[in-house]
Amino acid sequence: MNYRYVVVGAGLAGLTVAERIANVLGEKVLVIEKRSHIGGNVYDSHNEDGILIHNYGPHIFHTNDREVYRYLGQFTPWNDFWHRVLTYVDGNLIPMPITVETINALYNLNLSCDQIEDFLKQQAVPVEAIKTSKDVALSKVGEDIYRKIFETYTKKQWGLDPAELDTSVISRIPIRLNRDTRYFNDKYQGMPKYGYTKMCENMITNKNIKVLLNTDYKEVISDITYEKMIYTGPTDYFYDYKHGQLAYRSIDFVFETYDHEEYQSAPVVNYPNDYDYTRITEFKKMTAQEHKKTTILKEYPCSDGEPYYPFPTKEYKAQFSLYESEMEKEDKVLFLGRLAEYRYYNMDAVVRRALDIFKGGLNG
Repeated sequence: MNYRYVVVGAGLAGLTVAERIANVLGEKVLVIEKRSHIGGNVYDSHNEDGILIHNYGPHIFHTNDREVYRYLGQFTPWNDFWHRVLTYVDGNLIPMPITVETINALYNLNLSCDQIEDFLKQQAVPVEAIKTSKDVALSKVGEDIYRKIFETYTKKQWGLDPAELDTSVISRIPIRLNRDTRYFNDKYQGMPKYGYTKMCENMITNKNIKVLLNTDYKEVISDITYEKMIYTGPTDYFYDYKHGQLAYRSIDFVFETYDHEEYQSAPVVNYPNDYDYTRITEFKKMTAQEHKKTTILKEYPCSDGEPYYPFPTKEYKAQFSLYESEMEKEDKVLFLGRLAEYRYYNMDAVVRRALDIFKGGLNG
């Protein structure tokens, strides 16, 4: 087979680049995917009861990047969706992220927006140097809130104490000095009206795009002539683990369907301290689907399984830097995405990265 461009991985990163190559450059592109479907981790499908589920955990699109929002909007209409999360603490459901409403519910107070900043300053623990996620939490919200909301949840999520994790883990959780209980405050938020899989299918309708599913690229790449590869898989696998295997956190997804219309009062409920799972998602509350039954998802973080989250520790960042040195020597391969770059990307960020790589590395 002879293709000028080969894309390894049919997630959002790979599909974005493939779409641009086909529709902007007018070139043929081969997409090789080891799974049985396109879409990567945003893949969704209807279960046996006809309820639309997110097979790899909940995905809510949100961005301040107008170009990314409009780019994806070519392939799907959007349902407006303002994500709200509740957290189960001390037997009560309180809003998450931390807002005035969260503090008032947690401590049975009636603080105003003007008072909340002083309250948090009084709770905060002075930390001389912010080096870990524990430092971030203590310096912002203090010991009690750290224990109630962050500590055990983080241990469940990562299998490590927050004191062992990079600052980026807890820094991603917003703290607001107002009453806005939306989980995200980005300008553009929504869900693809017909699902993420349909959106992804619409991205690759060009006949110049050929997709090979159920295929490990290493099994076929020697039979393919190409000028440029865009690789979105794990970098350690690409280099046959020559610098060792990088650590990823995985999740055991447990779906349950109930014979009633509603299971919980919010799309997502976090369980920082109780039970072994970290959260429960009820999909109908995100997709606006009407159905007499409802399906939920419980997430049990684990060490073995599909690689979902790059490990945010200095040890593994240092290990990945060895692979980065190898990556910089490649002239036919561009590395793109969460697995290839060993970093966490939101959906909008990975699409932005793909568009930028296309502009700079392929179409520049």
